[in-house]
Amino acid sequence: MLDESKRTAILVLREQGHTIRGIARAVRASRDTVGRVLAAGAPTIPENQRPEKAEPHREEILELFPACKGNLIRVHEILRERGADLSYQALTGFCRRHGIGHPGPQPSGEYHFQPGEEMQHDTSPHRVRIGERMLLIQDASLVLCHSRMLFHQYYPTFNRFWCKVFLTEALQFFGGACARCMIDNTHVVVSQGTGASMIPAPEMAAFAERFGFEFRAHALGHANRSARVERPFDYIENNFLAGREFRDWDDLNRQARDWCEKVNATRKRSLQASPRELFLEERTQLRPLPIWVPTVYQLHQRIGDIQGFVSIGGNRYSIPYALIGHQLEVRETRDQIEVFVGPRQVATHRKVLDASGQRVIDPAHRAPRGQGRSKRTTSPEEVDLLLAEPALAGYVAAFRVRHPGRMLRMLRRLQAMVRDYPRAPLLAAIGTALEYGLFDLERLDRMVLRHIAREYFVLGDTAGDPTPDPKEDDHEG
Repeated sequence: MLDESKRTAILVLREQGHTIRGIARAVRASRDTVGRVLAAGAPTIPENQRPEKAEPHREEILELFPACKGNLIRVHEILRERGADLSYQALTGFCRRHGIGHPGPQPSGEYHFQPGEEMQHDTSPHRVRIGERMLLIQDASLVLCHSRMLFHQYYPTFNRFWCKVFLTEALQFFGGACARCMIDNTHVVVSQGTGASMIPAPEMAAFAERFGFEFRAHALGHANRSARVERPFDYIENNFLAGREFRDWDDLNRQARDWCEKVNATRKRSLQASPRELFLEERTQLRPLPIWVPTVYQLHQRIGDIQGFVSIGGNRYSIPYALIGHQLEVRETRDQIEVFVGPRQVATHRKVLDASGQRVIDPAHRAPRGQGRSKRTTSPEEVDLLLAEPALAGYVAAFRVRHPGRMLRMLRRLQAMVRDYPRAPLLAAIGTALEYGLFDLERLDRMVLRHIAREYFVLGDTAGDPTPDPKEDDHEG
């Protein structure tokens, strides 16, 4: 269809006396088209007056749309059942043109921030080759909204621990914090609610209070509200990650920090300045850092295993051999694993970020050759058990030969039986189990209960005769 400029040219050329053939050749249109324009006598484009098949059913469509929860397939089925003769495409086109269930596009607004007013935080998954492996890891980013200063780092996952680690590093990089931190309703920060009614988790609110800012969340679906931090992710993925190689996690995050320094010093045409230049003004309005910034750590309670390790994040770290079986407190920081007994630190290891099943061993934690803990050393649980009931020594020794790796569990279970059950039925059941080589602790418990039932809860004519029936014993066994 010819636009208005060509229609105007056709009318002008006709007034100048040119023939229809000449006009058609000049405007590169057919003679019939030129004739229709001349017949219309005006350059305006005629509107298509073709009737819409769905127009007679407008009221029904408006009624059925909310009743069918916006499902136009179901609306079309009901209309066909009522005798309407229209295709599904005609229905969807009608709804789209008249704004039924399809609100028109809204122009995006602009946000202007004063220095130190707001910073925005978000994460994005990126595939990164570290060494010889391609990993899906999390890129965390923080942007100061006025100066557009950017800081980002990579982590194997992202939870509240890593969020506090990242924000601490970012605020130290900037030298302070803005009054509020805008997030996207992430569960890492949010305890309940969304948007303006969002309530942060207590530990995250306490973290923000330490640095003098507060968390805010934008309304659901209002992604433009966090565009300052959303926009750089594509640039990071297609600029920072493009063509770069990383030996390990330290190399990756060191290069990410250096790249941020370079980007922040680059002049931006939209700002007519570089973020670093604008930051000179904004840094005076930031909330100052506290005089002491504590190390962020995640606390774990562990018991030193029989091989002298504690397991954290899919990897194992050695402890002094004397602490095998002891209750330990493990603090996981960004780079280290610290082991404590009470207030005393007894071990420190370089943290392995990948959950790859590695064993990190400090040679000082192993006993000198020939002076290690003897495999025949009696454990404290065994000493306590045999002091309480010496008659169990034979069963304990047989259990050690049969299942050496389950000794601690068996000793604790027998200690509970000695405390809870009468001595006679317990020893009777232990004797039977030892005779037949029975080391199933659940079945041993049931045998003790059967002996108790026979000897202490006998009813009717058999009262006073605690002797069990051998046939019944055979049947039950």
